[in-house]
Parts: sequence; C-alpha cells; structure tokens
Amino acid sequence: MVRISLMILIGCMLTLSSCNIAQDKNAESITSGTLKLGVDESYSLLMDTEVFTYTHLNKYASITSSTSPEAEVIEQLLADSIQAAVIGRALTNEELAFFKSKQRIPESLLIAKDGIALIVHPEHADSVIQLDKIRGLFSGSDSLWSQIQDGGKPNKVKVVFDNQGSCNARSIREKFSIATFPSWCFSEQTTENVINFVHNNPGSLGVISLSWISDAEDSTCARYRKLIRPLGIIDPSNAIKPDMPRRPFQAYVFDGSYPLSRDVYYIRTGLRGTLGTGFANHLVGEKGQLIIHKMGMVAAKTPNRTIKIVE
Repeated sequence: MVRISLMILIGCMLTLSSCNIAQDKNAESITSGTLKLGVDESYSLLMDTEVFTYTHLNKYASITSSTSPEAEVIEQLLADSIQAAVIGRALTNEELAFFKSKQRIPESLLIAKDGIALIVHPEHADSVIQLDKIRGLFSGSDSLWSQIQDGGKPNKVKVVFDNQGSCNARSIREKFSIATFPSWCFSEQTTENVINFVHNNPGSLGVISLSWISDAEDSTCARYRKLIRPLGIIDPSNAIKPDMPRRPFQAYVFDGSYPLSRDVYYIRTGLRGTLGTGFANHLVGEKGQLIIHKMGMVAAKTPNRTIKIVE
C-alpha cells in the first residue's frame, strides 16, 4: 500500500533521479537484480513506501517484500530464504555467531526510532497510565482497570497484541522482564485487527507500533486514529517533568522521554555490491530518511534544512 500523503514527495524524487542510465537490467548490482525482504508487520506501511520509491528510482531493481512477525522474519533470515530484514532489534550474539559459522558477515543498520503505542477506545475515561501499572498488567499482578487506572471500572482488561511473535510482544517482554504473558493477553494476528478489536471492545487495550498512527497527513493513518485513543505514560524516571504524561508522539520518541521507545534496524545478509546494499544505502540516505521523518517516525539521521537569511 502506497502512502498517499507522500506521493508528491516521491514524485519529486522520481523526477530528479538520474539513475538507470545504460544499465543492464539483468545485472546484479546495487541498483538492479532481485532482493527478498522480510518485514515485521509493524513496519509494513513504512516499507511499502520505501520499496515503492526505490524500485521506481531504479527500474531494474526488483524487491519482493513479505510481512511476518519478527520471530518468523529472523527464522527466514537464518534459513537464507530472505536476504534482508526490517525488525525492531539488532541481531543477537548467538545469531551473529551462526552467520559467522556460515562464513557470512551480516550488516545491521539503524534506520529509525519507533515507539509502542498502548491504545484504548476513544471514549475510555482516562487517557493516562503510570509506567509501573503497565508492568503490573503485563506481569500478571493486576488484571482490572480499577487496579491500573484511578477511577477505572472493576472490569478485566483485555490486552490484545498483533502477534505473540511480533516485535511489539518481544519488546514488552524485554522491557518488563516477562517470560510469559498472563491469560488476559492474546493476539489478533494483524495490527489492523488490533485497532478494530479495541474500537469494538471498549474494555480492551491494544499494543501496536507508533508507525501505524504517526502520519497525521495520511488518509489510512487518519482513519485508524479516529478509531482509537493512545494512552499517555507517566514515567517517574524522566529527568524533566517526571509527572507529565508522554504520548507516543514523534517528539517524545526523539528526545527519549517516551518510555516504550525502541530502535528499528535493516539487516542485510547478502553479498556486498548487490541490491541489498543499494537498498540499505537508500534507507540511511537522504531520501529514505526523509520518508521516515515525513511518516511521523524518528529518522536515525535527522533530515537537515539549509536556510538562507537575507538581511
């Protein structure tokens, strides 16, 4: 799905591009050939736009993007069924050792910073939650709204993830040192299903990536934003205004004050000088980073603007 709000920007990129001059369409290079890319579903909207842009800038580049939970994407990467991945973490030492045993040297590139958004029904009474209450909910000690929010109803919270193997579920487990989730946590397989479930079930709490609701100018994100309400999180460890709730907004992810932030990585395992390298260069380059910024996420390299002041 191509991001509507970026079509003008992408059109300018395509017009200004000077790629593909006297190029062999069958050659394997950084601008031609084939690439199999695995993407955690949290970043499918972003990668749809990035792949669309790169393949239109480079007409001999063919990128096949498949969406799976993060755990499955990593399995595909280790099995060599894909040559690149976009997930919410870098490779572990064990995974790096595996590639080393195969005489492969993977490359991990930080491309963005993301946040986990906790979403509720738009008519939910309170839009703020304490960080320690979130810990209690996911660790299994608290299960009622009245236990995790002041003035909450004595109803059990239904916590819904996109997938138990997604980067969202893994990030929550790591953040709060949880081995397994309590019985009131379950998955709806996709982010869109999570958003719809929360909208149709006022007593539920959804766990999704900020990237699905961060682009205020995009019609798809705007539609999702009308269906739900993101919770603000109060984290007493914040050095500045510790009592102020931080919502999953670009500014709070950028300054590090949003407590459920994480990094997004592009991991390449193919040979250097092939399409995987070219797409990596695009993602960390000016065009790729500008797309990330315009979509409301935090680019790893903040795009610069040069302003000429005339006296």
